[in-house]
Amino acid sequence: MATQVETNLSSISTLTCSKCGLEHDYDVQQRVSTCCAMPLLAQYDFSSPFSKNDLQNREATMWRYHEVLPVLDEKYKVSMGEGFTPILELKNLAHAYGFENLILKDEGQNPTGSFKARGLSMAISKALELGSEGCIIPTAGNAGVAMAAYCAKANLPAIVVMPRHTPKAFKEECYWYGAEIHLIDGLIHDCAAQVRNLNHEGHLLDVSTLKEPYRLEGKKTMGYEIAEQLQWHLPDVILYPAGGGTGLIGIWKAFQEMIALGWLKKNVKLPRMVAVQAQNCRPLVDTYLGIHANSQNYNGSPTIANGLAVPRPLGEPLMLQVLELSGGTAISITEEEMLEGVREMARKEGLFIAPEGAAVWMAARKLLTQGWLQPQEQVLILNTGSGQKYMENIEGRYLS
Repeated sequence: MATQVETNLSSISTLTCSKCGLEHDYDVQQRVSTCCAMPLLAQYDFSSPFSKNDLQNREATMWRYHEVLPVLDEKYKVSMGEGFTPILELKNLAHAYGFENLILKDEGQNPTGSFKARGLSMAISKALELGSEGCIIPTAGNAGVAMAAYCAKANLPAIVVMPRHTPKAFKEECYWYGAEIHLIDGLIHDCAAQVRNLNHEGHLLDVSTLKEPYRLEGKKTMGYEIAEQLQWHLPDVILYPAGGGTGLIGIWKAFQEMIALGWLKKNVKLPRMVAVQAQNCRPLVDTYLGIHANSQNYNGSPTIANGLAVPRPLGEPLMLQVLELSGGTAISITEEEMLEGVREMARKEGLFIAPEGAAVWMAARKLLTQGWLQPQEQVLILNTGSGQKYMENIEGRYLS
């Protein structure tokens, strides 16, 4: 019986188009849907028994939820212990600003120093399982590092295409993992164009955000962990730094799956989800506010929060759906506000967080002042990575 569990990890049943619902096979490598060219969503068979009690004594990684993850065979799992990052109380900042229950999930404690380890661990595992020859990615930094690392562990060739202005730490780490690096003038959508040129014959798996179905499945484990770590009581509000938006979409997907599993009550009050962007690159915010119909022609500027410089996110319709269904909102934060957030989190809580995480903290401050957040609500913010990789962006600016 043990052998059967080890070699049949997943209850995945199909992939569906996120726009029209058309089903796609999960046992061949898929990219976007063939019908609408939109992200594919993995669906699972929830009729098989899988209870919260099954989690007892399992490894403290994202793979503890393997029944609702897409990898079928244990031997293809490419893991370095990603997931199950801590949730920390921010008592000093809470006291300073009037929050009664302020908590932070610190994704900077993942392998490769960011939440990207979750999605790329899953995507590379499935690439290996489905026989891919190698992987290619356009990246603002952390995703490229994670892909290079997991490809190295899987013995798969890796090509990383990133903006030339990306901090040196990200570039150097990719080189050390043995990836082939291409530097491009522009933002991540310009890198994506170069990926298409380099991979015009399609020999490599393009693991761009939401252009294959499985990075999302790794990211959604944040939602499972939040529920489990808080003893199956969800926060009132979750604030998330949304560039490509995979985590925002994934966390919400996890909540829906837990309702289907019976782990959360059908009438449970789900968190209001907040998408936080940089003022320099705020396509989703502008769409949310009705400034433009969609972000397909949006042009952003670089930001110290490299991961938020995503001017034309493929997942925008899904992010907007999450905001609508949850009663959430979208907000943007300036560069100076992010620097203030990095300083405050370091000096008040001893945490050196990424500018993306600082943006989320500053958004929480703003929303409390505006009355959108209430002092008594439990507010969870996501720090997506370690601040150390961003030193080139923020060096010396603590005196400004």
